[in-house]
Amino acid sequence: MDTSLAYASVKDLATLIEKGSLSPVELTEYYLDRIERLDPRLNSFMLVTHQRARAAAQAAETAIAGGNYLGPLHGIPFAVKDLVNVAGLPTTNGSILFKDRIARDDATVFSKLLQAGIVLIGKTGQVEFAFGATGINHHYGTPWNPWDAEVQRIPGGSSSGS
Repeated sequence: MDTSLAYASVKDLATLIEKGSLSPVELTEYYLDRIERLDPRLNSFMLVTHQRARAAAQAAETAIAGGNYLGPLHGIPFAVKDLVNVAGLPTTNGSILFKDRIARDDATVFSKLLQAGIVLIGKTGQVEFAFGATGINHHYGTPWNPWDAEVQRIPGGSSSGS
């Protein structure tokens, strides 16, 4: 399977999208498929927003085709740490204390990303309350380092799912 899109920079992907050589829908489907295949082993995502991502990618593609390109993040799939509020989605902060907490509003950082046209594909795992250096989460499972997932090495850092 071609992995060139997986390792392309945002700048390169944005250039392809702006030129019309790459569809935001195609790119989003590529990443959703990749998550589906790899995340059962890596445990990086707390939540994958399949429908929301597809709708946002289609909206970006339509806007760009209509001459309304918002800039280098427009149509780019993106995941946020499970500490960032996204209205209507859970924000657990990696803790079972907040397992049923649904955000009412978007965090400012997420609002700004939406204004730039990003496509939310999900929320990534993290250390409980982002307080820790190893990447281990005893409640939701530890994300594994993708460069050596066979032996399940920890990724390190509080943003371990990223």
